[in-house]
Amino acid sequence: MINEIKKSFSENKLAIYASIAIFLFSFIFGFAFKQYLNSILTPVVEDLSQKVQTGEIKLTFVDIFSNNIGIVLKMFIYGLTFCFSAIVLAYNGFFVGFYIASSNNLFYTLLLILPHGIFEFSSCILACAGGFVLFNFLYRFLKSLWGQEDESLKKCFKAAFDDSSDKLNQAFILLIIASILMAIAAVIEVYLTIPLAKLIVSIL
Repeated sequence: MINEIKKSFSENKLAIYASIAIFLFSFIFGFAFKQYLNSILTPVVEDLSQKVQTGEIKLTFVDIFSNNIGIVLKMFIYGLTFCFSAIVLAYNGFFVGFYIASSNNLFYTLLLILPHGIFEFSSCILACAGGFVLFNFLYRFLKSLWGQEDESLKKCFKAAFDDSSDKLNQAFILLIIASILMAIAAVIEVYLTIPLAKLIVSIL
């Protein structure tokens, strides 16, 4: 299993690096061009804050994890639709960059984001990369299927699947790791982020 995990990372470096680049670029764009995104993202931030205040969104492990794992699954599944995973990842990058740029207290905002954000952002990056690998599997499967000459449709599908199944396995390995990281992020966000931020502020 360890070897499969290593292969999932080593053989899909391009997908992972591309996901990192997408997130960083969108984050920087969201931070640097806050004034141009105000009309789009400010209502989203206000609506989110209102839902938290009214209790519609509860800051419990179940609520936070279920919401975030939904985003992870979207990024993974959207890989099948010509790598649209990148759009979901980019939107999250824009939003985080915009949110940080809009804060009145940058230091405290970073304290409220970074402890769980390290795991959450890593999870999103791997989920997006998994979506890219999933698309790679689909491409290789269809390409192999097109090249089959066997008259039996069942044999053609089996041969095409065998030729590309390694990418499907690697895509799901990346998804599983992304899900584990998101679970860790949810635990930290619910139980550690705010107390840790308050502790650091009280010390400083």
